[in-house]
Amino acid sequence: MPFTIFESPFGPLTLVGDGSGLRHLYFPRRAPALDEADHDRQPFDAAITQLEEYFRGDRTVFDLPLAPTGTAFQHAVWRALREIPYGTTTTYGTVAHRLAPEWREDAPNPRAIGAAVGATPIPIVVPCHRVIGADGSLTGYGGGLHRKRALIDFEAAGGDRSALDAAWRQRQLALL
Repeated sequence: MPFTIFESPFGPLTLVGDGSGLRHLYFPRRAPALDEADHDRQPFDAAITQLEEYFRGDRTVFDLPLAPTGTAFQHAVWRALREIPYGTTTTYGTVAHRLAPEWREDAPNPRAIGAAVGATPIPIVVPCHRVIGADGSLTGYGGGLHRKRALIDFEAAGGDRSALDAAWRQRQLALL
């Protein structure tokens, strides 16, 4: 499957997809082994352009063909995540409440929402970082809580790159 590498403020992000759309976005050191023969930037030109715009603070919504693999429930959650406005956060419980009418008797609980959010294969583009705990705490994030905090701060500052850089520097200092 074709892939390319996008150099982000967080380091290299691996984008994987096919003619259907973007399937995965992996944070550094999270991508599976990929065949170098499949490295091809061209299918990802739109995704790269939009990620560049996002990290410059010029894009608040992604408009890309996506092709994640998942259950019907996961897809419903991922659609709901894409409706969370830029610069805001919501809770797992709020997402569950929003999806309850669609699932009727099988109304999802916050834990089920958390599992689906945690399985998001295209983070950032599908803004799973915008979901937090009911008490306002940051909960798990596949890219690490430091990246989740940096993305939330960046968006809350209206795409001001200095907020992203400050959050990222804070993480680097904590590692010293």
